[in-house]
Formats: sequence, structure tokens, C-alpha cells
Amino acid sequence: MEKLQILLAALPWVTGIVAVSVGGWVLTTWLKVKHGYPFENIWGQPMHPSTDREAAERIKLLTNENAQLRAEIGSMKDRLQTVERIITDQPSKLAKEIDALAIDEGGRA
Repeated sequence: MEKLQILLAALPWVTGIVAVSVGGWVLTTWLKVKHGYPFENIWGQPMHPSTDREAAERIKLLTNENAQLRAEIGSMKDRLQTVERIITDQPSKLAKEIDALAIDEGGRA
């Protein structure tokens, strides 16, 4: 009977320690997920998702598409600079450049 009383007296403490431990584990896991840290296995080593063939192919396609889009954006920036220069230049300067081009083309033909 005496052992049962000791066990019942210790039960709230044990329950509190377990609750704090589980709560701490949940909190640290949530913080890791929130900030992008990988999950860990039992030995504390990070677990990274395995990459299969389909995922690798998808990454390769996205990388190629990204390179093409970057090249296209670079081309569009160049064209935009030309348009901006045409718009902001003085009209007389632009007319002279067009006339000079027309004379060069006319002289060569």
C-alpha cells in the first residue's frame, strides 16, 4: 500500500516531465519545418528526400527553361533600351540618324 502511495505522489511529476518533453519536441520540429531545416533520423543525421529519375529529369527541364527565359529577358532588355533611347533622344538627332542610314543604304544599292 505504501508503494502505491509513493507511485501516486510521483505520478503528477512524471506526467509533467513527459508533457514538457513532448511539447519541446513538437516545438523544435515545428521551428525546423518553419525555417526549412531537414528532418532528422534517430541518430540526429538529416534525412533528405531521395531523388528519383523523374525528379532529376524535371529539374533538368526546368533548368533549361530557366536559361532560355533568362536569354529572352536579356534580349528584351536590349530592345527596351533601344526603344527608350529612341523615345528620349531629340527628334532632330533621330531624323539625322535615319537620314544617314537612308543615304548609306541608297549609296550602296
